[in-house]
Amino acid sequence: MLKPSFSPSGLSQEKAGELIENLQDRLVALVDLSLVLKHIHWNVVGAGFLSVHEMLDDHVIGIRQMSDAVAERIATLGGVPNGLIGHMTKSRDWDDYSVGRAVVPAHLAALDLVYDGVIGDHREAISYAADRDPVTEDLLVGQAGKLELYQWFVRAHIENTSGELMHGGAESELEAASTAATADPLK
Repeated sequence: MLKPSFSPSGLSQEKAGELIENLQDRLVALVDLSLVLKHIHWNVVGAGFLSVHEMLDDHVIGIRQMSDAVAERIATLGGVPNGLIGHMTKSRDWDDYSVGRAVVPAHLAALDLVYDGVIGDHREAISYAADRDPVTEDLLVGQAGKLELYQWFVRAHIENTSGELMHGGAESELEAASTAATADPLK
């Protein structure tokens, strides 16, 4: 753990260092998510292309604002935020997004799983911050709410008339994409 040379008033350097490590993981996830969203934006095709293409731009803007806020919180805590690609690829514990050019339901089903992972990890970071710093906790809570809203927008495109998600509980991005690409939206 990095012990910063300073921390905000009322927060020990030790706790600040713990928070910095935790927030650095969130920074990596958010920067990666913004890149995944742009990848999908460039590679989505088929019916509903334009609305999804434009929706994803809004998501990218919001996610980039989140990553900036996390990086600034790291700096405020006395840390050095690192969003460089070399650091990100060494420190993350997930693979690159696995879907290339695909139809709208396929990409959005895979993206739903990506959002599941990011939101789940954000919730863990909220729990971690809860015992250490209410300011950091508050930042992450607000972001989790926005991430859940973005996921709802995605899910609205892949929900069938029975209220089920078109990826049928798939566990991998490729499985979700494949299942959703052939699902009957009128089921």
